[in-house]
Amino acid sequence: MKRRTFLGGAMAVAVVGHGSSALAQQPPIKIGMSMPQTGGLAGGGKASLLGIEIWRDDVNAKGGLLGRKVELVVYDDKSSASETPAIYAKLVDVDKVDLLFAPYATVPTAPIMPFVKQRGLLLMGNFSFQVNSKVGHDMWFNNAPWGPADSWAASFLDLAQKAGGKNMALLTADQEFAQNLALTARDVAKKRNIPIVFDQVYPPNTVEFSSIIRALKAAKPDIVYVASYPPDSAGILRAVNEIGIGDSVKIFGGGMVGLQFAAVMSNLGSLLNGVVNYNTWLPEKSMYFDGTKEFFDKYTKRAVEAKVDPLGYYLAPFGYAMGQMIEAAVGATKSLDQKGIAKYLRDNEHKTIVGSIAFSADGERKETATLQAQFRGVKDKDIEQFRSSGKQVILFPDKLKTGELITPFETARN
Repeated sequence: MKRRTFLGGAMAVAVVGHGSSALAQQPPIKIGMSMPQTGGLAGGGKASLLGIEIWRDDVNAKGGLLGRKVELVVYDDKSSASETPAIYAKLVDVDKVDLLFAPYATVPTAPIMPFVKQRGLLLMGNFSFQVNSKVGHDMWFNNAPWGPADSWAASFLDLAQKAGGKNMALLTADQEFAQNLALTARDVAKKRNIPIVFDQVYPPNTVEFSSIIRALKAAKPDIVYVASYPPDSAGILRAVNEIGIGDSVKIFGGGMVGLQFAAVMSNLGSLLNGVVNYNTWLPEKSMYFDGTKEFFDKYTKRAVEAKVDPLGYYLAPFGYAMGQMIEAAVGATKSLDQKGIAKYLRDNEHKTIVGSIAFSADGERKETATLQAQFRGVKDKDIEQFRSSGKQVILFPDKLKTGELITPFETARN
């Protein structure tokens, strides 16, 4: 049974999972969060929420947590950083939730970090990047596979240098996530004596990239590292297709958000070929763990009904994994004591449908599991092709690798 309530201008979703009569006699354990349901991050937010909802239904079918059903209290943050501080204050002070999950993405999460630290609250992160680097909250645990801060750029530059890349161009959006990526990319490049021959930051509302790509091409870089959000990722690839990027480029991509979403992938089609970009989960043989197939069987069916990303690779299984980790910690500590749950999460390795997860002191993964994958043989207007292996060949990390880099970029595009 599902119930939706609307509070003020924000959408609230209070979902009652399946449970026994015994469960119904006790108050639910409430997990609160905001999630982008509208705005530029809505596609990812909806898929992430569906993954969490599938976990809620699974755990409630098994008897809930501590013999109590799990209920989600969710508000639409409209993809806006200005919305989340008030929402999380309401979740804590008015809704009296027992636990908090972070919203999807860096930008909406960053403003709530001082609040949760000040209140001493556990926060399960949801695909933010380095939002805890300055805050230093010891009860933050990110579900994303990023790992050490410099590993994202380092893995991309490892591939680039092996392909003969000797200098780099940086193209980044002027917002928190992209700038955090760019910062680490500059640091890694400096340590490796890789000169940066082009470094441009563009406003987040940029829609026309032709002049920027012409200037980048004129710099004749070997390596092009892009950190962008979904609307601009598409705009950049369309400009590259129109203008070209030059024969010198060995590798192109790195940190382009959006190229993981079914709608964007379907829309761009063959323009994706050759791009090497980060990803989180792909239907390659190395990516299946206990429960992974069963999760996607459920997700695929429910995504059609919910009209969300039909593939759901990027975020949905990690939303489920976030629930699995809370389930394990509450079960082991037999309480909702947030300090106790935080200690358990920090001290143990956790088996999830996206693999084993262990945390460093900063709440990020001890070891990166961020994929670098190259688009290959992608056709136009065929979303079903992405359910097969071989369309995004995993180049990194080695333990998940399924192929070798094709270079230079212009050759890989064909």
